[in-house]
Amino acid sequence: MKRFLRDLLRSPWLQRALGVLAAEYLRLVWRTTRFSYDPANVYDMVEPAQPAIFAFWHGQHFMTPFIKKSGHRGKVLISRHRDGEFNALAVERLGIGTVRGSGDHGSAFHRKGGVGAFKEMLRVLEEGANMALTADVPKRSRVAGLGIIMLARESGRPIMPFAMATSRYIRLANWDRTTINLPFGRGALVGIKEIYVPPDANAATMEALRLELEETLNEATRRAYAQLGRPGPADA
Repeated sequence: MKRFLRDLLRSPWLQRALGVLAAEYLRLVWRTTRFSYDPANVYDMVEPAQPAIFAFWHGQHFMTPFIKKSGHRGKVLISRHRDGEFNALAVERLGIGTVRGSGDHGSAFHRKGGVGAFKEMLRVLEEGANMALTADVPKRSRVAGLGIIMLARESGRPIMPFAMATSRYIRLANWDRTTINLPFGRGALVGIKEIYVPPDANAATMEALRLELEETLNEATRRAYAQLGRPGPADA
């Protein structure tokens, strides 16, 4: 039975069905949620910095495809793991391209396709499109990794940390406190500042900027949930 269920979940037709359902559900949430923006001119801050690297926390990412405005081009990094298949199908249905691989720069970097994904992300930015990815080290919630800092250093493009939250949600008791957004509520999009990484940044500078990214993402997440009067994932 376990093998049957595993094979069923891996079947292409079910992955496609899940991708379509996920995309249309998220579209419903977006259309029925009244979003506020902090700062109110957040898109004025984003426009001059494009193409940019958009960073957000894992588990708080489901609504992020909707930050893209008409005319913007962008792709998102999604893992090659089988769980990533329907995620990729969902975001592509929502008009976002995908780069498949891992942002992990640890021992599994080569095995997870990290080198190829890193080069492809550089190409995306060089071609003038935005690149979006979670900042967390895999399985370590709200701990920013160096991979995104390396991407900013090599591309010369700024990191734009942001958080999106909704007042109605279900929060799972897993490693990243995944938030499943629910429709018919209020929402908040918070962007604080961009982070630039010098092309000659050494190890100490990169570590300092990694910590700055981590702190900025935590503050953006805290502000987003505070505006909605709800506890953030770190407070649950």
